[in-house]
Amino acid sequence: MNTDSGFNPGLNMATIRQAINETIERGIMRMPTPTRLRDLIRQIRAAKTQAEERAVVNRECAYIRSTFREEDSVWRCRNIAKLFYIHMLGYPAHFGQLECLKLIASPKFTDKRIGYLGAMLLLDERQDVHLLITNCLKNDLNSPTQFVVGLALCTLGAIASPEMARDLAGEIEKLMKSPNAYIRKKAILCAFRIIRRVPELMEIFLPATRSLLNEKNHGILITGVTLITEMCENSPDTLNHFKKIVPNLVRILKNLILAGYSPEHDVSGVSDPFLQVKILRLLRILGRNDPEASEAMNDILAQVATNTETSKNVGNTILYETVLTIMDIKSEGGLRVLAVNILGRFLLNNDKNIRYIALHTLLKTVNVDISAVQRHRSTILECLKDPDVTIRKRAIELSFALVNAQNIRAMAKELLIFLEKADPEFKAQCSSSMVLSAERYAPTIRWHLDTLLSVLIAAGNYVRDDVTSSTIQMISSSPANEQTYITVKFWDAIQETQDNQPLLQVAVWCIGEYGDQILYDSELEFTNERPTESTIIDLYNKLLWSNQVNTVSKQYSLVSLAKLSTRIKNGQNNIKEIIEMFGSHLNIDLQQRGVEFTQLFGPYKHLRESLLEKMPAMTINRINGANSNGEMIGEGEVIRSNSSDKVVNNGNIRSNTDTLLDLLGSGDDIISSSSFTIPTSTPAPAATNNLLDLLGDIDLGAPTISVNNNNNNNNSATSPITMSILDDNENTKIPDVTTMFNINGSSGGNAQANNSNYDLGDFLSSPTLHNTSAKIITVFDKNDLVITFATSRHNDDYIEVLMSTTNNSMDTLEQYLFQAAVPKSFQLQMMSPTGSVLLPGGVITQEMRVRSNSPSAVLRMKLRISFVCNGNPILEQAEVSNFPDV
Repeated sequence: MNTDSGFNPGLNMATIRQAINETIERGIMRMPTPTRLRDLIRQIRAAKTQAEERAVVNRECAYIRSTFREEDSVWRCRNIAKLFYIHMLGYPAHFGQLECLKLIASPKFTDKRIGYLGAMLLLDERQDVHLLITNCLKNDLNSPTQFVVGLALCTLGAIASPEMARDLAGEIEKLMKSPNAYIRKKAILCAFRIIRRVPELMEIFLPATRSLLNEKNHGILITGVTLITEMCENSPDTLNHFKKIVPNLVRILKNLILAGYSPEHDVSGVSDPFLQVKILRLLRILGRNDPEASEAMNDILAQVATNTETSKNVGNTILYETVLTIMDIKSEGGLRVLAVNILGRFLLNNDKNIRYIALHTLLKTVNVDISAVQRHRSTILECLKDPDVTIRKRAIELSFALVNAQNIRAMAKELLIFLEKADPEFKAQCSSSMVLSAERYAPTIRWHLDTLLSVLIAAGNYVRDDVTSSTIQMISSSPANEQTYITVKFWDAIQETQDNQPLLQVAVWCIGEYGDQILYDSELEFTNERPTESTIIDLYNKLLWSNQVNTVSKQYSLVSLAKLSTRIKNGQNNIKEIIEMFGSHLNIDLQQRGVEFTQLFGPYKHLRESLLEKMPAMTINRINGANSNGEMIGEGEVIRSNSSDKVVNNGNIRSNTDTLLDLLGSGDDIISSSSFTIPTSTPAPAATNNLLDLLGDIDLGAPTISVNNNNNNNNSATSPITMSILDDNENTKIPDVTTMFNINGSSGGNAQANNSNYDLGDFLSSPTLHNTSAKIITVFDKNDLVITFATSRHNDDYIEVLMSTTNNSMDTLEQYLFQAAVPKSFQLQMMSPTGSVLLPGGVITQEMRVRSNSPSAVLRMKLRISFVCNGNPILEQAEVSNFPDV
């Protein structure tokens, strides 16, 4: 065998492997060179799947752990930096916490910088390691190197727990007096963060703030104003203490405006806009509800508003803060007009963000000076055509806030044009608001009816149920000539379209009630061909069997057709045949109506005239109540929610579940506001129960709303209003038989159906608000939201309570909902609130009655207040136990 080739016959593969293992065990083979951060980032970004990325991260984390175990101090800084990136990607990196402490303890500045950064990213006050960093921070706060002190101050401000803040507050207070401007600025910011975490430490830093406004360094000025602002917002006493600095703030702001060009502080031609904005905000806080302080800052605010450049966003920012300050303090009337004019100029800006801000601010200030806002009405209406959906939404809200009796015609015309072309998501809100505005400011009845018809045509199937019911109510309470006029209009409208369900429902209701007038009055003018008995019956037959007409409209049509049989001279047999066919309809409600109405053509035909006589005028007392979705609700309507159905009768909300008790966390001795039921004086007739037994479990003992009969005999009859059911496939209110004709079986007689001695009108006739002997207590005062109770006793039977909620902030509170609960020894009745939207300075009232079942019981009440502020839902709870003796 040739041995010159270097081949050793004594070696085999097993021997080679054994030698390699022994070499590894002896540590002769070294670890690979550690990966740099940029290489790790490149590898992770190159991963094509999530699995590949996880593999890269897991491999690198395993390597980092091994270096930590070996106490490799050379590469510790680099490994911690890689952990930061891994932490940013969402992977666990908590195993590097102790290594961060080791870097903080290192004398090298580069190691300290990475260590403190790791402490801010990887540590929080829930970790035990968090306590170990206090000594390191205290040592570094006393370091002679300003950058090390700066690192410690930044870290303390970011992760300080209440205990750590109390331990190191003294050190921060000393550093706030340091001659080094860099350290002073950092220390002031750290004090700001500490006060936000532990407000009671404010007194420690208060003496050090006295000299901050005398500084020349703008960095210290900005941080000092920020710290003072936080103190004033947290403590009313501190706010009064700092009101004496208003002249100093005015002087600083004046110097900034009149100062020439300064390269160090100039931003787009404006001298230090950041400091100006901070000062304006602090002035707003100091001048709120203080005429003296407001007087001192009126002149400087006028100078800022007139001398600030508006061609750049920097100037617009300062002007916006100036407007907020002017509208929030006790400023002069001319200054408020100037502020509104600035917002008007913002509406003409090409920047969508600025236009939105202008609309949002005008909506807040419309109640403060509506006449000044009215001057910009045309510009606001132009914003309804903006392509941006958020701008259109704010423009709608502001437009309806500007509607009054003087401009209702012009505003309604513009809003109807918008309603016709609006996106579907705007039609529901806009149509409901149009109805409310017309109801409040309508100049004439005919204009009101024409507007309601236009809303139904423009909004189509997007209108809410309140529009349909309000239109029917308005027509029923109008004079006879106006009822005939609008019925003609509705007849012409449904000739053009029959897929508009709300329009169709109101139209057939009108034809069923006043069909005889449009048929036999020869002086009426029609846009289309004059209707005859046969054309009307053919139309009903078409609607009742059309697939385009929903179930609700068919129910309206069926009841309307039955009523029409008593209005026309001929054609009763055709109507009877159509109704008989519905006796076998697949829909149970239509089937029930068909069977019942067929009986009125057979054995009970002598009752048909009296049962199907004209509806009396609906005199429903509204209190502008609204549900949690901002939809107006009237008495007797059903509110469909995700949790349960609530039936509103005379303002009492009856819930199927005691959700209020769960939300308030009450025990067995608490009952909700739905438990107070006023007994009726007369039981409901048996005929009513027989007729309604297929409509579900409806509480016929609840109070109903009286409806006056306007027949010639001047007698009165009452009828239950809107006993509602819901179709399986539609969240729509369905009219019951009893809403379409009198159920009492008499023609203008004195019979009553489920009448009660107590109704909403009785309650409003003697409100607690006008009771001079009422005792007023404040039950809730937080974040500029104040709730008061005005209580008085009514003939020893019950206590009347008027709840009044006032919004003292500059924000609009939407979906406002007030709920209350009392012990079982009391009964509580709550009426509908006056609204669900609290504008700045606005007030919502709600009346309650409390009756005691036990003379020795002590009244207490749990409250739940919920609303939406700037898109954020807020929930507050309170308990009232200090009711005065009344």
